[in-house]
Amino acid sequence: MATAPARSRNWPLRKVWLLAALVAAPVQAQELADAIRLGDERGVAASLAQANRPLAYGETPLMLAVSHQDRGAVRALIRAGVQVNAVDQDGVGALWLACEMGDAGMIGALLDAGADPRRARSDGATPLHLCARFAPASVVERMAHGEVDLRDARGQTPLMWAASSGRAEAVSALLRAGASARAVSQGGFTPLLFAVKSGDVAAVSALLAAGADATARGPENTSAAQLAAYQGRWDVLRLLIERGGVDLNERDREGWQLLHRAAAGGDVGLVRLLIVRGAAVEGLSGPSRITWVTEANFGVAPPPVPPKVPLLMAAEAGQAEAMKALIAAGAKADFVAQDGENLLIAAARSRTLTALEVALAALPKPELVDAKGNSALHVLAGSRPAADLAAMFMAMARAGARPDLANVRGATPAKIAAGAQTEVRNAFFAAFPQAQAGQASPAT
Repeated sequence: MATAPARSRNWPLRKVWLLAALVAAPVQAQELADAIRLGDERGVAASLAQANRPLAYGETPLMLAVSHQDRGAVRALIRAGVQVNAVDQDGVGALWLACEMGDAGMIGALLDAGADPRRARSDGATPLHLCARFAPASVVERMAHGEVDLRDARGQTPLMWAASSGRAEAVSALLRAGASARAVSQGGFTPLLFAVKSGDVAAVSALLAAGADATARGPENTSAAQLAAYQGRWDVLRLLIERGGVDLNERDREGWQLLHRAAAGGDVGLVRLLIVRGAAVEGLSGPSRITWVTEANFGVAPPPVPPKVPLLMAAEAGQAEAMKALIAAGAKADFVAQDGENLLIAAARSRTLTALEVALAALPKPELVDAKGNSALHVLAGSRPAADLAAMFMAMARAGARPDLANVRGATPAKIAAGAQTEVRNAFFAAFPQAQAGQASPAT
């Protein structure tokens, strides 16, 4: 899916480098570095003769002052005529660091002193890229005079950096400056796809208003709506659906339709919106197009997943309200997947009481089994401890579930529970006390 733009250097790691730089610096530069580190403005002023002498790794006193967010030292160094565009061995200079810190005053001081916002470091990122992601929109607006569609090593523009972080004001500032809303990175992502992945509705809206192509596809033919659903960005998905032009029944790379995603995610309002707009309540999921690691490395594909309806996926995820909405819209409670999974088994797998209660109300047949002869009670008996588990056993007991029903291997729920973890075992036999003595005599 969408890959976020490269982040600037990790600040804690930079602090380690700076300490190493202090150790390795010449004596005079060390005095200046110590003054900066201690916030000693008089000491800084007294040592300004060494202002342009690099420390270890090519760091300069100005970079050190910016890293420590010492405005006084920065001002003193600038007044002394320090080289504001000097860079370290990685091509990083003071302005990059200031943009990463996001201090508008410090960035402004460097820009006033002639720092170049369009000079690229080793990975192609410019200060404008970093400020688009970290700095106030007012700073971005000031820096956005001239060329704004600068590309880093991955073909990503400052607008993409801003969009990936959901920084709507910075997005708007760059768009006003002429940034292309339709640019495409080397990875095949547009600013809109980055904004969708961030989940920021305002950023998505700004890009759409500026002419971003809502039909543009990312890798694996992923649409903006599919990406929003895949990332669980429900508000963004709602915006895209209400805007129109979305294929509601198209399957994504995992074979899911939008209604499957919304149902499993539990956004009831979105489930209802999709149904009203024409999503298929009984739509089936399809095969996955993903190459899994076992398949890529060992040639062993994962077991195939049988097609499922949104109701089954809502039940598996324990989304009781979404289940109710789907049933009210006509979803069939008696759907059975190719492997025999039914609504009760799906709800049991969620280990969520409310989902099981909805399933039992819609399909009061606890004796139903899958292709291996397992009932919902088998599934619960073999599950891990969960907050709702004891109440779920009680609900199954009230519904008439059989603790002595054998699966194709002859195992009953009682037998499975007897070998389960203590918490599961105790909860099971509290609900089915009569099964404790007779667990060795399975019924068929």
